[in-house]
Amino acid sequence: MNILIVDDERKNLKLLEVLLYPNYNVFKAIDGTSALDILNTNKVDLVLLDIMMPGMSGYEVCSVIKKNKSTIDIPVIMLTSLNDDESQVKGLSLGAADFITKPFKLEVLEARVKTQLSLKKAQDELKNFNSKLKVMVKERTRELEVTQEVTIECMASLAGYRDIETGYHIKRTQTYVKELAIQLKEHPKFKDYLDDTTIEMLYISAPLHDIGKVAIPDAILLKPDKLTDEEFAIMKNHPVIGCEAIAKSEKRLKGNSFLRFAREVAVAHHEKWDGSGYPYGLKGDNIPIPGRLMAIADVYDALVTKRPYKEPFSHEKAVGIITEGRGTHFDPEIVDAFLSVQDKFRKIALRLSDDKTK
Repeated sequence: MNILIVDDERKNLKLLEVLLYPNYNVFKAIDGTSALDILNTNKVDLVLLDIMMPGMSGYEVCSVIKKNKSTIDIPVIMLTSLNDDESQVKGLSLGAADFITKPFKLEVLEARVKTQLSLKKAQDELKNFNSKLKVMVKERTRELEVTQEVTIECMASLAGYRDIETGYHIKRTQTYVKELAIQLKEHPKFKDYLDDTTIEMLYISAPLHDIGKVAIPDAILLKPDKLTDEEFAIMKNHPVIGCEAIAKSEKRLKGNSFLRFAREVAVAHHEKWDGSGYPYGLKGDNIPIPGRLMAIADVYDALVTKRPYKEPFSHEKAVGIITEGRGTHFDPEIVDAFLSVQDKFRKIALRLSDDKTK
């Protein structure tokens, strides 16, 4: 291991070098400036630092060492002929690890040096272990995130296989939701809710918004014509069915926040701002934010894509319909955010169109 000796008395440098050299690699400096230059260009494990030196005192050198991120962890043993408590307290307050009083005994020097180097080695090993642990945790976390995303995609695909209208609806709507959330991130009404983690959870969970459709009979789900009142009443159950299915999983996976977002998206994306939506007729801010975001994403996608019962509307017409629904169907602030990013919606719709992705 490497030890730096700093002392303006050359005979002290020589003596310490002779005492330490058999077991350690020794650097020497006769003043504070030289010592700091050595520390900046070499790996040093311990500093033996004289206090009383011309120019920079040992206190000043110690202070610089402990303020520098690259040297802060190097232990400093101060060498001094001063034997008063005040001097030691000052050194300790600056970050010194120990004191050796001159003239020193060889046995004391060796013991103090060995102790500090053992502590430094243990500290380095712990630091290295923590770094490896962080990498392992990060890798494991990413594995879990990927597993979570794949599971959601598989679940959403089950609904998609039964719904001829779905196509790339799932991918488009989750992308729309993310763009809206990013736009609203700094909005006074939403900034406490829409942090980066929440936005990512919304993006991941959005594909489950129509998972409840797996329980809707094919005769209704796949019907190309307008639904009767009775059929529509059955169709309106899919948000509740999806919510209940997700809630069961959420109960088993305590603390798994993405399922909370998925549940709120599933149950609330057909609610309307004025309370005329379904399944519960929620109104205004009582509608969960994930549901309010998905409401616009879902409607925009339905308008600009071809369905068995309609040709695709133009982007401009879809924007006009959503604007007309400001304050009745949709949260006014979210409509305003949509208008700010409408061109991004148009590009997403073109990039992920069903025609281009077949």
